[in-house]
Amino acid sequence: MNDTIAAVATAGGVGSVAIVRMSGPKALEIAKQLTKISSFKPRYAKLTDLYDLEGELIDEAIVIYFKAPHSFTTEDVVEFQCHGGTLVAEKILETLLYHGARLAEPGEFTKRAFLGGRIDLSEAEAIAKLIEAKSEDAAKILAKQMKGELKEFVEDARERLLRATAFAEVTIDYAEEDLPEDLIRNILNQLDELEEKFETILSSSLRRRGVIEGFKVSIVGKPNVGKSSLLNALLNYERAIVSSIPGTTRDTIEEQIRVGSHLVRIVDTAGIRESSDAIEKIGIERSVLAIEESDIVVALFDSSRPWDEEDEQILSLLERFKNEKEIIVALSKTDLPRRIDQSKLSGFSPVELSKESRVERIMQELQNRLRKISQGDELLLISTRQIEAVKRAVESVKEAKEPLIRGELEIFSYYLIEAVSAISSISKPVDFNDIMDKMFGEFCLGK
Repeated sequence: MNDTIAAVATAGGVGSVAIVRMSGPKALEIAKQLTKISSFKPRYAKLTDLYDLEGELIDEAIVIYFKAPHSFTTEDVVEFQCHGGTLVAEKILETLLYHGARLAEPGEFTKRAFLGGRIDLSEAEAIAKLIEAKSEDAAKILAKQMKGELKEFVEDARERLLRATAFAEVTIDYAEEDLPEDLIRNILNQLDELEEKFETILSSSLRRRGVIEGFKVSIVGKPNVGKSSLLNALLNYERAIVSSIPGTTRDTIEEQIRVGSHLVRIVDTAGIRESSDAIEKIGIERSVLAIEESDIVVALFDSSRPWDEEDEQILSLLERFKNEKEIIVALSKTDLPRRIDQSKLSGFSPVELSKESRVERIMQELQNRLRKISQGDELLLISTRQIEAVKRAVESVKEAKEPLIRGELEIFSYYLIEAVSAISSISKPVDFNDIMDKMFGEFCLGK
């Protein structure tokens, strides 16, 4: 990191203020050339003029100098807070590059913060996710992770695993030393506790994944049941074609709506039925896939039509997924004479929708289900990388138990080192010198 990087730190477009950020060993020197000021007081906002290559005035801006290591990147950092808009910020950036900075790569400021020890990988991921947060709940969770909540969990788990690994290494290499008799039982108990904690966090994170990534809701039902009409009503404009001809919607249609504090992707699917039409068949297959990928399924049944095989097909899909997803069953067209056998849906407590009440009723149900999914104080893994790391740690801990019981400590140690590597990868790679520290510190060997 011997070069100095620069970039516009604010989003493009018209705004009152834009920020250009520069980090690296030449940051202060370049700032002096741009401002024609000989010195800057660290962490002090200074209003000054900025000049281009020809000495022409670019803008009057606030300049703040953060002296290493007391900055986000742990390097010298200078921020230019100029008037908003694309032109001024780009002109400042162009001048910085001329004086010796280079354009920063995506995420490079955060990467330097990680390499400088300011943040770990879990905090870096939280920063990236917070920028794209799709709900207030997500923002709160990510703010906690930026403060090191996940880092603390990883460090605690890593410490426990290292203690057990150190025990194995000590026993292998220094078998003549006296060791506590209850050590194996205590280690097994600790591994059981860790395994349970890992699996609880995994389960909660998979169930509440939509809090971070955004929830997906699919509207399903047989053809001509009112799915597209409901989508249009929720969006408050004619997004989907509405027709009395069955099979009008032949592909999934996806849009975003705000439900409470959550930004939700809502999908109108093709009517699910047996069909000989090749294109319609593809649409139906995509509808089933949309259900599999959804957090919440809204299943519509037409109360004005008798129960038939197509309704039965929808019901079988709901039964298949009822233990995995939140399912809202709704009866459409309840302002028409009722002909459906409602007893078929008794296990789902159907919501009745009329043309006038459908939006309010569905929105209320969606808010209730989203609140139910979002609730929970458990630690949340915020990325596929973190989830896979904990899965690997769980498997390694499970594999380690039997060798420990049988006294096969080399194998036990191998699996535990795998678990340490997996869980440590969430925040920072493990340093196996730590095992040696545990061996000689915890067990007082090498007297």
